[in-house]
Amino acid sequence: MKPVAPVAANDKPSGIAYLIGRLDHVLSRRLRDSLGALGLSAAQYTALSVLDTQQQLSNAQLAERSMISPQSANEMVKVMEARGWVVRQADAYHGRIIHLRLSAEGSALLRQGDAAVAALERAMLDELNPEQCTALHAQLRVLLRSLSAMVL
Repeated sequence: MKPVAPVAANDKPSGIAYLIGRLDHVLSRRLRDSLGALGLSAAQYTALSVLDTQQQLSNAQLAERSMISPQSANEMVKVMEARGWVVRQADAYHGRIIHLRLSAEGSALLRQGDAAVAALERAMLDELNPEQCTALHAQLRVLLRSLSAMVL
């Protein structure tokens, strides 16, 4: 039998959604502060991380994987290119397709951002033991998968 999440009487919510929302709000603020000290926004950090993982992407692919609109991605890429963090390169087989990749400067900045985010994660998870951290990670993936699969 599948366990049921706790729900208060009269079908009132358990408060989990509220706590996750609060956590998201506080975490976003802390990320803005930590990354802002490096001259990075959270969206730019995410984009640099995605480019690092994927090596090269189109602007549309970067937008989708960074969870922002194509228009926002286009503006963000212009800024990141002007700062020397990313390089645009025409596709060898299709001239209209432009690929983005990290520059050496963007890669170095990403490593600084990774260190700042890792420090923030360590502080956030400080009261949990390694097994609890592993379980939390797995549970968050389950919640994300469940919400992503919902049809409204």
